[in-house]
Amino acid sequence: MLEKEREYYSDTVHFIAGVDEAGRGPLAGPVVAAAVVLPPDFVSEDINDSKQLSEKKREALYDLIIENAVAYSINSASADEIDEINIYEATKRCMTKCLKDIEGKYDLVITDAMPLKNIGVQVIPVVKGDAQCLNIAAASILAKVTRDRWLKELDAKYPEYGFAKHKGYGTKAHLEALEKYGPIEHVHRKTFGPVKRYFFIQETLF
Repeated sequence: MLEKEREYYSDTVHFIAGVDEAGRGPLAGPVVAAAVVLPPDFVSEDINDSKQLSEKKREALYDLIIENAVAYSINSASADEIDEINIYEATKRCMTKCLKDIEGKYDLVITDAMPLKNIGVQVIPVVKGDAQCLNIAAASILAKVTRDRWLKELDAKYPEYGFAKHKGYGTKAHLEALEKYGPIEHVHRKTFGPVKRYFFIQETLF
């Protein structure tokens, strides 16, 4: 069971917002961030870093988290936004939006090693927070499930790319699809190395 944030509860800290993201590394799709405030007495043996859970388990926990959360918010930044301001800034922007959405519902913020400014309360970046803190792990699950659902919808529209399987990451199959079909406008991240060359090829051809 993840319990590290229990260190941060005090006479002045009654509710903690955990913040995490999904999708910083892929070549396609949005980056998604989530913020979750669970009740201080909430206990779960199952909630963990989303990367350690099966898809089926994440889907079940997604509903559990939403049903029990004091507050939660999910936001995303598109591939175009990522290309415009870079993935790091896009991720911070998403996280900040999430916290603004549930402002007043928390006394402290903990993140998975991401420093955030101008939030209005103390922010503690916790290294490997999604593997230690319940609220951060819960946020990672909401973000991951939301992003994966989006990729499944994209897969239905562009089945030849295999998005449902690789979720936009730079797998061999994804790179082969890029080679064969080229990148998709507003879906693939133009500033990411493996994609950049294909956009350059398209621009020189046309």
